[in-house]
Amino acid sequence: MVAATGNADTSVGHGELLKAVDRSLTGYGRALLTGPAGAGKTQVVRAVAAAAAGRGETVLRLAPEAADQWIPEASAAALLASVPPAALERLSGPQRTAIALLRREADAPRTGRDHVALRLAVVEVLRALAARHPVLLVLDNAQWLDAESTGLLRFALSLTPPRVRVLVAERLQGGAPVGESLCGPGTSAIRVPPLGADEVAELLVRHCLPARLAGRIHQASGGNPRLALALGHSLAEAAEARDASAHHADPLPVTGQARDVARRLLAEAPARARRTLLLAALAARPTTALLRRAGRPDAEAELAEAERAALVRVGEDGTVEFTAGALPTALAADAGWPERAAGHAALAAAVDDPVQAVRHRALAVDTPDQWLAAEITEAAAACRRRGQRALAAELGLLAAERTPTHLPGEELARLVAAAEDAGWAGRADLARRATRAVLARDASPADRVRARLAVIDAAGQALGALEETFAHAMDEAAGDPSLRAAVQLRIAWKHNLSDGDPVRSRDAAAEAGALAALGGDPVAEAMALTVRARMGRILGDPGAEAILAEALALPAPEVPLGMRNAPRYLAVRHALFDDRLTDARAQLMVLLPVVRRTGSAEDVFEVLRSLTEVELRSGHCETASAHARRALELTIEAGLSPGPAWYVAAMAEAMGGGFARAAGYARRGIQASREEHDQVFLSRSLHALGLVELATGEAAKAVATLRRVSDLEAAQQVVDPSILRWHGDLAEALVAADAPGEAAELTARLRPVALGLGRTGVVAALDRARGLCLSAQGEAEAAVELLEATAGRFAVLGLPLERGRTLLALARVERRRRRRAPARAALAAAAEVFALAGAAPWAELAREPAPGEGSPAPAVAALSEGETRLALLVSQGASNQEAAAKLFLSVKTVEARLTRIYQKLDVRSRAQLAAALAAGGQA
Repeated sequence: MVAATGNADTSVGHGELLKAVDRSLTGYGRALLTGPAGAGKTQVVRAVAAAAAGRGETVLRLAPEAADQWIPEASAAALLASVPPAALERLSGPQRTAIALLRREADAPRTGRDHVALRLAVVEVLRALAARHPVLLVLDNAQWLDAESTGLLRFALSLTPPRVRVLVAERLQGGAPVGESLCGPGTSAIRVPPLGADEVAELLVRHCLPARLAGRIHQASGGNPRLALALGHSLAEAAEARDASAHHADPLPVTGQARDVARRLLAEAPARARRTLLLAALAARPTTALLRRAGRPDAEAELAEAERAALVRVGEDGTVEFTAGALPTALAADAGWPERAAGHAALAAAVDDPVQAVRHRALAVDTPDQWLAAEITEAAAACRRRGQRALAAELGLLAAERTPTHLPGEELARLVAAAEDAGWAGRADLARRATRAVLARDASPADRVRARLAVIDAAGQALGALEETFAHAMDEAAGDPSLRAAVQLRIAWKHNLSDGDPVRSRDAAAEAGALAALGGDPVAEAMALTVRARMGRILGDPGAEAILAEALALPAPEVPLGMRNAPRYLAVRHALFDDRLTDARAQLMVLLPVVRRTGSAEDVFEVLRSLTEVELRSGHCETASAHARRALELTIEAGLSPGPAWYVAAMAEAMGGGFARAAGYARRGIQASREEHDQVFLSRSLHALGLVELATGEAAKAVATLRRVSDLEAAQQVVDPSILRWHGDLAEALVAADAPGEAAELTARLRPVALGLGRTGVVAALDRARGLCLSAQGEAEAAVELLEATAGRFAVLGLPLERGRTLLALARVERRRRRRAPARAALAAAAEVFALAGAAPWAELAREPAPGEGSPAPAVAALSEGETRLALLVSQGASNQEAAAKLFLSVKTVEARLTRIYQKLDVRSRAQLAAALAAGGQA
């Protein structure tokens, strides 16, 4: 234990926690921090200690280890050994002797030690230190204090002056907690909360781990930062060992450091509860009733102890859920085969579901059994019928493992079926496992292609890493038009998603359609036409609707191979693009139960994504947010590519939640899309971020972000502006960044395209930007007239949020020409629109300014938005270089704008500029 110096890095997600600790220390002089192993208590303690040391306080830190609790007075000796010698100078002789004996600096007297003198000596030492500077005593790992040191510190702290503050961090274990006795009765414990999924993502990025893994790692770690990092490193190491990038659906290897952390967490449960916890880990849906039937009569009491140790959560209906997904994996891995087999046998006799009974019976043995394998295969078929495709894949692999070696044909058929089930469910780990087994056997080219296609189908957005798989599949499909059509169809998807090339995608789809027709496969032909129609829409082909109609006319199942590839679903997307929102919603509500029956998590996500977009456009932000939350939860549960879900969450937050959260989701979507080479959702997440930057007044950032969207869309040859509506936002950002000429050029170039394609909603958004351009160019009357008309057109189109944004723009223009009553009226109308839509962040933007707030003086009102931002930065002390960096401008541009600002306001110095802004209510 030493006096702390230097700065400590605040751990991810603990900003509010640090504030709570500071409030407790400031108000009561004591703070008690609790939480499980790996929760981040030590990081918080270090941050608090560093802040105290930075203020000139004397910081004493004591952090005993597990072995210290069995050594009498070990922690007290460590504490006093770190005290500066000057603090001991005023002690009396008996007190100095008592400390010398404790520190083993003198031989023990024959008459025994003076424990009273020792206690008083510790009190005097703390008083002496506090007389010079405030003291912060930090006791980390208080659960490992030995009993004698605990008693000594309890006495000393009860008599210390107010200038001695105490921070205790303790992991609650089976014994009695010591933190409250040290801090004093009534001290409220501050529990370290688990990290959220967003914070886990930030933690992974800081440690150079793929952000797209955040959802699964959050689920597996339960938000425990130490376990999250250990899992992330284990997954990255496993991927490196097989010379491939870590996939978002890979099984999380609970090995090495990750298993050690999981074991430490599990050690907090009493030994008698471990058998019950193991049974819960082996069960698919554990409940207290099931565990009792499986031979654990005291399951409730044992689970209650595990719940106090933060290992499980037990619902009112008796359902049991582990707080971290890695815990059941670690329990099963640490149990021996006989114990696991006995557990599965007990569960097989206790479960109600016949499918689960077969599964447990299969896992209770490790020898081939022809009849058991047949039962498992039938159970897999039952799961397939009820849409449980992931479970069907697991059972198919299990059936193959239990198939005797003299039945190679049956084994191979089960492996291929398992691969296809895994591909449908998006379980890349199971698809790869089954496919490796197929390729290791004497499989026909058709079976090899089917298995490889399953790997492609399970890859989600990460198709760019499967070049070799595509090549092998195409080679093995030679001579079979239907198989070649299937491979070519997936190549078409890759060209669009990973390569960002709709022309090659359209051409590949055309080839797939011709092959499908040759092979007599109308389903594949319909999917190929669907891809052609989708690419045609992107490329601005007026014949795209006719191609889609042709696809819809072909006989096809409800969901031929993924909802994205169904003609019915593309018809919904076209309705959304055309602002036929009522029609789109009605069709989606029909499709939602259909995709839930199929068992494809990706299909359900697609429908939820479109529902979110429909409800946002319709001005139903609360409903949209509920769909977005479910889409994100589903993505994490099923191990889907997270980029699309983070984009959907970003848009829902940007409209109905909070701009800061929206920006966080958008940045994670950008990161994940880059990692998976997903060009489509990279553009979308960048657009979400640019929209937030525009709304929050960061015009220069918004211009830079939205220009990246423009570049990506140009590289992808996107012509139709209705698919991703960034064009008006970029034009508005350019106006706000003091570039109205460029904005006018952009709207003039795009407006004829939108008009020619009949995209009325896009035209209205461009007209809103054009109105702001007119205002910036001094044509205020024309700007007001255009914005009023545009607001009315958005009302007719049924796009309330766009109408609200237009009213905000109108209020801004009216304020600039100092027409306060019309500005207030426009603001009030915008506020009403946003309130009805539940668009909280936009409602705040439409809040009526307080008297004097935002009421610029006549001279200040003459500044453009870009000039106002620069003037504010300079008046607050920013240098030209600093202002240029913050506004994404060159220093020469800043100098030129400052010259114009000085001329408009008739000022000659930065001080006069600050005074002018303050007089106008701007500073």
